Amino acid sequence: MDLFEKKKGKTFDKSAPLADRMRPTALAEFVGQAHLIGEGSVLRKAVLEDRAPSMILWGPPGSGKTTLAHVIAQASDSNFVFFSAVTSGVKEVKEVIARARKDREFYHKRTILFIDEIHRFNKAQQDAFLPHVEDGTITLIGATTENPSFEVVSPLLSRCKVYVLHQLTVEEIAVILRRALEDQERGLGKTPVLIEPKALDYIAQMSNGDARIALMTLEIAASISAADKSGKRKVNLKQIEEVTMKKALVYDKAGEEHYNVISAFIKSLRGSDPDAALYWMFRMLEAGEDPIYIARRMVILASEDIGNADPQALQVAVAAKEAVEFIGLPEGTFALSQAAIFLATAPKSNAIYQAMNKVKQDIKQTLNLPVPLHLRNAPTPLMEKLGYAKNYQYPHDFPGHFVSETYLPESLKQRKYYIPTEQGFETEIKKRIQILEKIKEQTRTSKGKKNKDK
Repeated sequence: MDLFEKKKGKTFDKSAPLADRMRPTALAEFVGQAHLIGEGSVLRKAVLEDRAPSMILWGPPGSGKTTLAHVIAQASDSNFVFFSAVTSGVKEVKEVIARARKDREFYHKRTILFIDEIHRFNKAQQDAFLPHVEDGTITLIGATTENPSFEVVSPLLSRCKVYVLHQLTVEEIAVILRRALEDQERGLGKTPVLIEPKALDYIAQMSNGDARIALMTLEIAASISAADKSGKRKVNLKQIEEVTMKKALVYDKAGEEHYNVISAFIKSLRGSDPDAALYWMFRMLEAGEDPIYIARRMVILASEDIGNADPQALQVAVAAKEAVEFIGLPEGTFALSQAAIFLATAPKSNAIYQAMNKVKQDIKQTLNLPVPLHLRNAPTPLMEKLGYAKNYQYPHDFPGHFVSETYLPESLKQRKYYIPTEQGFETEIKKRIQILEKIKEQTRTSKGKKNKDK
């Protein structure tokens, strides 16, 4: 069996699934991953110049790992071998290496070896590639949905460039679907398919960033739709629901319902109702909302509506956002749910929000009040002579590392912006502030008494 797959050029198997037929054959057709192969990127230049390095492509299903390998194959004059870690074994590996060594030695032709699901190879199998990658016998391209730091052996990982592919956005999936509908050679353009905008948007949302799932759904929906007298097939939302066996949720990410549902979610968190918060959150997720958008809103709420009543709230919200970015969906919903429940049940305080508003209002009304002289630096003799930094009291020189001092402009020195509540940890903050105020009062009383004695 000849493992070396010839480049297909523009030919394709008409009986192949739509997702395979629509696979891009050039960088110009590739949708998404602009951070890797956008105009001016290093990888794009390397591919176009046929000098792609050994690499590991890490990303979620349907993000374009195998497609990018195909694009590199089309752009390359090298032998290109597609190899599956699921179906191939040691015998096939030896054949590839032997052929690659021969082609390099006698024909000065390099071999690019693409390994799909490289994480399924065990340590010994991965180690077998090391000397051949190192001496240039093969250029290795591995694809994985798993974190290569854990699934690829360190020596091999150190010899490869790791490229992280992101989940495709709803907009990018929609572009891929429209191309498939319009393409008369590889897509569905010869038998025109008219699809309702709502139905196309729903496919793009429910595919969860997986182009393969989106195209498969479109193909099935088109195949079960009867052609009218003009030969056109009409696909509506109901048919998509039948294909996906999932009822479409009424949720338009750009319309009113989007704002209604996110509002209900935030108000449920603010109102300390974890059950309602989970309900509205999953309403958004099931409808295809970007989980990072939800996480960002929770980060905002953690400071705006909880603040110092529970300082851990912000840490939990940020950790949830990072977790979702790291592991994606569906596993990321665990972190989102944990954060939503924590925020909903945390003590609430908007003292930070109120303090911010007071400060901004004073700044707006007073504009550029001068910085008190004792708070200014005095890097030059002239500035020192003018009184800069004069009488500044260094807190660490005093008991408790605190001294009664004025830090606000003179006209605002009596202002109190942050007023902690009796909620959660803010009770502790309130006690601290009261202790400091008591020291300030004692200092003022002592100074007043000394002035009287004089």
